[in-house]
Amino acid sequence: MKFRAEINIMPLKNLLDPQGKAVSASMGNIGLSEITNVRIGKHITLEIDAENKEIAREKVTEACTKLLANQIMEGYEFILSEI
Repeated sequence: MKFRAEINIMPLKNLLDPQGKAVSASMGNIGLSEITNVRIGKHITLEIDAENKEIAREKVTEACTKLLANQIMEGYEFILSEI
């Protein structure tokens, strides 16, 4: 079976997000002062060949914890669907 994972990786809420802070501060300069607390992360899609959804979920979790997300500074969540 083939699965697609849609992964969102974001800075942990208790850590400073300098890129998000800079964008948030710039919103007022372009007339969007009502937009605040911008957080910027990564969105990753990938495909997995696996026997079932549980194995695919384990593979995505392994990829996130070992390579895609720095767990000291980032958290991740994903949606897994069959394709």
